[in-house]
Amino acid sequence: MKYNDDTLFASTVPPTSRRKAREIALRALYSLELTEGSLRYVVQEHFGCYESETPALAFAKELVERTYNKREEYNEIISKYSANWEYGRIAILDKLILCLAICEMLEFFDIPPKVSIDEAIELSKRYSTEKSAGFINGVLDAVLLNLKKSNQIVKVGRGLKSNSSDSKVEPE
Repeated sequence: MKYNDDTLFASTVPPTSRRKAREIALRALYSLELTEGSLRYVVQEHFGCYESETPALAFAKELVERTYNKREEYNEIISKYSANWEYGRIAILDKLILCLAICEMLEFFDIPPKVSIDEAIELSKRYSTEKSAGFINGVLDAVLLNLKKSNQIVKVGRGLKSNSSDSKVEPE
């Protein structure tokens, strides 16, 4: 993982934005992937250093837990929609970023799918390879299209309509 903002990972100040929270969630999932440690241990290691809990930090914890608990389901989705790519050759970070975005689409009813896709692309630009952003965008667009067709996308909240992600919303 390449880090452009070392202070993010050394600070005891909790994140205040969901973007920073997603970065912390990605780091925690990367640790889980590499160490095969327990979810409880990794959450304690990555989130126990913060002196207080912000809504963004609570979001990061929940995102890690939900993504990790359904990682097999999300990896099957990735495998299905990563046409022309051998699943085993997809970069670990790309898989984790895709899992985070798919989890947000399916599990977080207040986050528009387009925001999840945009944030995944930004994570890939910052932490993965040059070609990752295009790959991630293509896979997530295909996933979103299929989830809409099968009515699996349910979004509610300010600016969102139930079962629709086409409403205009402000990015997070």
